[in-house]
Amino acid sequence: MSRYTGPSWKKSRRLGLSLSGTGKELARRPYAPGQHGPNQRRKSLSEYGLQLQEKQKLRYIYGMTEKQFRNLYKRALKVQEGTIGTNFMTLLEQRLDNMVYRLGLASTRRQARQLVAHGHITVDGKRVDIPSYTVKVGQVISVREKSKDLQVIKESVEGLYGHVPYVEFDADKLEGSLSRLPERDELNQEIDDSLVVEYYNQV
Repeated sequence: MSRYTGPSWKKSRRLGLSLSGTGKELARRPYAPGQHGPNQRRKSLSEYGLQLQEKQKLRYIYGMTEKQFRNLYKRALKVQEGTIGTNFMTLLEQRLDNMVYRLGLASTRRQARQLVAHGHITVDGKRVDIPSYTVKVGQVISVREKSKDLQVIKESVEGLYGHVPYVEFDADKLEGSLSRLPERDELNQEIDDSLVVEYYNQV
């Protein structure tokens, strides 16, 4: 299954979750898209349907293909400590594209993925253009010298997007790091990770 590249606000309304980073569209129209608008009836979901919906929410938040998502889940199964759901969400947070977003170098994860893919980001001084690269605690993420004048990066840094307690960022140097692994209560509270685990236990 390919990565979704359509309007993020449509997915936001369909899943009832802010995927665009602002939440403005969802606040204006908090109902599923379609010609019947707010009058259309939402179908009640089965247990499997709820599990699938929760998995889709998490996958769309991070902008991943199903294959990438499933492979990362398999990695989470091999982590010795902690719960599978928390380990999975932690690995999602450690993706380089997500870390670029968390540092505030991009206003959305989609924009962060593009910055990485176009070679504007370095890790420990070496250019990395793989959005799925797993960032380890203490590694330094920077903007390449010749990319520091990009307007999109300047605007994102000024907008203070994505910042969380487990990252450190120097706005003057345009560099930061993952200072520690996040706790579960610091990760997305709108997601029930136990439903995601249950989904993959069945397929």
